[in-house]
Amino acid sequence: MAWQAEHQLLEAAGFGIARGLSGPELARAEALVGARFPPDLREFLAAGLPIGEGLPNWREPESKALRDQLDWPFEGIAFDIEQNAFWWDAWGTRPPGLADAILVARAQVALAPRLIPVSGHRYLPAEPGLAGNPVFSVYQTDIIYYGNDLGTYLRCEFDLLPYADAVAGEPRSIAFWSDLVAANNA
Repeated sequence: MAWQAEHQLLEAAGFGIARGLSGPELARAEALVGARFPPDLREFLAAGLPIGEGLPNWREPESKALRDQLDWPFEGIAFDIEQNAFWWDAWGTRPPGLADAILVARAQVALAPRLIPVSGHRYLPAEPGLAGNPVFSVYQTDIIYYGNDLGTYLRCEFDLLPYADAVAGEPRSIAFWSDLVAANNA
């Protein structure tokens, strides 16, 4: 997939498209995330780096904005643990102290596939290392699919594809994150 249509879509929405990431730049971005990017995301970013508000700028890995996007999924879970009594049964019995509960949750979430920011609070899981992973909308523990893959997500986000079509069928199941989606839909 060349990604030209998707980059044009982003440009039409007011975003810039900078020169694509080089091999060393991709490696630096992956080191920051702590996981290799799936092949479709690697190709997308190598073909052109989208630039604009809410988009991760992988050329500025030290930026606070990028660090905040990387921290967002766990920070939302921690907020729900503290404020909304969230606790995932698979983590075992919740420790009585908040600090201990957050430590257990952080260790458990660290076992889940890393989420790579795509735009705002939309994330692509790093695992499995295959093209076609779903894009999640992550807001605290309110997690939903927002596209069955990167291409359908982009077309949905920029109003070329209805949401129902972007998530039609059965997206690839991703450990932990898909379980949260299922729990939200139960």
